[in-house]
Amino acid sequence: MNNSIVKPILYGIVASTILLGVYFAALTLVSGWSYAQNQFVTYWYFIVSLAVGFGIQIALYQYIKNLVHEGRGMGKFVGVSGTTSTVAMIFCCAHYLANLIPILGITGLATFVAQYQIKIFWVGIFFNISGIMYMSNKIYKFSAFGGKKHL
Repeated sequence: MNNSIVKPILYGIVASTILLGVYFAALTLVSGWSYAQNQFVTYWYFIVSLAVGFGIQIALYQYIKNLVHEGRGMGKFVGVSGTTSTVAMIFCCAHYLANLIPILGITGLATFVAQYQIKIFWVGIFFNISGIMYMSNKIYKFSAFGGKKHL
C-alpha cells in the first residue's frame, strides 16, 4: 500500500480510538469506570458503529485532502465532520448526568435524553452513513472526472 492510502487509514483508526476514549472518559467522570463498562457492554453495537463511522469519515476526509494537496484537484473541500458521532455518543449517556443536573436546573434535558437514547444513537448512525456516502461520492466524482472542479 502506498502512503496516500495508509495515512488516511491510520488517521481513521486514531480518530475512532479517540472517540471511544472520549466516550469512556465522559461516562467514567459522571458515574464511574464500572458503570462505563456496563453501558458499553449494553450498547456496544451502537457505540462501536458510531466510532467506526467517525473513523471512516476522518479517513475519507484525509484521503480527499491528500488528493487536493497533491495538485490533482482544484478548489477547497470541506468534508463532513464526525462531530455528530461524538455528540450522539455523549448524548446517549447524558441522562446519567441526572446526579448533577438538578443543581444546574436542567432536569428536562436528562429526561429527554434518557427517553430517546436509542433514537439518538440511530440519528448519529444515520449522519455517519450520510457523511460517508457524501464523501465517497466526492471521491468518485473526483476520480471519474480527473480532478476537475467536481469537489
